[in-house]
Amino acid sequence: MDKPAPTPAHQGQFERTVDLDHHDSVRNHVHQRVSSEVERLQRRIEVLRLTQAPHAQFVISSYQRMIDQKKGFLQNWDLNDRSMS
Repeated sequence: MDKPAPTPAHQGQFERTVDLDHHDSVRNHVHQRVSSEVERLQRRIEVLRLTQAPHAQFVISSYQRMIDQKKGFLQNWDLNDRSMS
C-alpha cells in the first residue's frame, strides 16, 4: 500500500520527528503537541477578551473547556508540564 504524502508544517510550527519504536519519543511528541495546542488556545482567549464580538464569551467558554480537557489528558497520562497552570 502507498504511504500518504507527508503534510507540510503549518505556518509558525516546525516539523517534529517521532520514533514510534521509542516510548519516550512518543510521549515527548504528544506532550509537545498538546502543550502547544493549549498555548495557542490561551492566546486566542486573550485576543477574544479584547474584542467586542457578540459571541466572544461563548467562544471563550468553549476554548476554556478544550484547555481543561487537554490539561486533563496530560495529567491522566502523566505528561503534565508544571509550567502550564
